[in-house]
Amino acid sequence: MQKPSNLKQGDKVVILSTARKISESEIVPAVNVLEGWGLDVVVGANLFNEEDQFSGTTEQRTSDLQKALDDESIKAIFCARGGYGTVKLIDEIDFSIFKQNPKWLVGYSDVTVLHNHINQNFNMQTLHATMPINFASNTKESLESLKKALFGESLIYKFDAHQKNRNGILEGEIVGGNLSIIYSLMGTNSQINTKDKILFIEDLDEYLYHVDRMMMNLKRAGMLDGLAGLIVGGMSDMNDNTIPYGKTAIEIITDAIKGYDYPVCFNFPAGHIDDNRALIMGRKAIVNIGENCSLKFENYP
Repeated sequence: MQKPSNLKQGDKVVILSTARKISESEIVPAVNVLEGWGLDVVVGANLFNEEDQFSGTTEQRTSDLQKALDDESIKAIFCARGGYGTVKLIDEIDFSIFKQNPKWLVGYSDVTVLHNHINQNFNMQTLHATMPINFASNTKESLESLKKALFGESLIYKFDAHQKNRNGILEGEIVGGNLSIIYSLMGTNSQINTKDKILFIEDLDEYLYHVDRMMMNLKRAGMLDGLAGLIVGGMSDMNDNTIPYGKTAIEIITDAIKGYDYPVCFNFPAGHIDDNRALIMGRKAIVNIGENCSLKFENYP
């Protein structure tokens, strides 16, 4: 996949929202951090607008993203937060200039819409990483991983083994993101091809039975077939019914992949957690799952 250029001191970056509204005070920590990295931070013209739960109307949010994609002086786009709303504008965006002048697009959660659509349709790497709304609560390691990814430094993660892991070494491009969003994009031109890829999934605030429903849908659609491997990040703050479902999210996922023999890693430090490590979607990674677990990205092309 094509890789956007690494950032350097003095580069201009923009913060905008494709989804939920945000206040100026909520992005101050991120602006301070990014400026501390030597970046010139600007914000989308409609960032602080409000329409119900959204950061302005669909047209306003579309306009901010389109302008950022088209502006050659902008070297990275930071989505301020997730929530819901990116899918409402994805089909209105013209990516023609972006394809000729790629830049980093950064975010997670609802921003999975952009990751999947761009990775699948334009063969372009994107950055699944923390967003401005989270900078104040992120771990040092989370923010450091974002900086390294943006500036082209080596990314190597070491993390704890999990009792449900399936050990092995896997290699392949990482695709995926938020499980609910991956599920919602199925049957559209934003659906990702997972064959021979490392699929990453994470989620927040879902009912356990719905996690099962989504995994069954991925399985029936063939999206769990032929993977190089599966990485499961945070499955945070899950909900249950009055009559308990009876299994945890990890147990539900384990059941869904019983028929496959590829390596699987649980509790990887990424997703709706404070220690949200950057993952370069569309870039080849080597993941060692064993007594000592590690993930390393290849620095190519």
